[in-house]
Amino acid sequence: MQILIAEDDLVSRRALETTLVRWGYEVRAVQDGAAAWRILQEPGAPKMAILDWMMPEMDGVEVCRRARALPHSEAAYLILLTAKGSKEELVEGLRGGADDYLTKPFNRDELKARVHVGWRVVNLQDRLADRVRDLEAALSRVKQLQGLLPICSYCKKIRNDQNYWQQIDAFFATHADAQFSHGICPTCYENVVQPELRKHLILNSSQAE
Repeated sequence: MQILIAEDDLVSRRALETTLVRWGYEVRAVQDGAAAWRILQEPGAPKMAILDWMMPEMDGVEVCRRARALPHSEAAYLILLTAKGSKEELVEGLRGGADDYLTKPFNRDELKARVHVGWRVVNLQDRLADRVRDLEAALSRVKQLQGLLPICSYCKKIRNDQNYWQQIDAFFATHADAQFSHGICPTCYENVVQPELRKHLILNSSQAE
């Protein structure tokens, strides 16, 4: 998974980048909020970002606010990196759109734990998005029959939109995702098939004589 780092302090940025790369993550590192915001708008943008709160051009909270306003549903998981320690300030960051926060100077074990939590959330979002796409694709294939169907009282043919009368199996094959296997119900077998069979047997017997 790719992680975006936005940190204006060179030492902190290199420490974060080196640590994450050692753990097997691909890292994109920038030094200000404006650059981070541009990357988050790109197609295939990183699905996780660690953003310093205080940065030139655009701070981390503003990047979070803008990222949350993006129209796509698969938003990045945003971790705010901050030296601010008061509860009020942390609440402000979370209300701004951050998913989590990490205080500076960061502890490696805490960083690893919070990144792992973010990784789990991103994976859940990806699986949910896949399920939604599958559901939308399935729904797009469903053809629903609605409204009043004009059907002949005698032959049971159905009139379609072009005022053409179709056999019921042909009509449903056109208007629904269904395939038909033809059979004979017991009533039709008794009332139709058996008399026909008897008729053929009598005819064959008379011809044989």
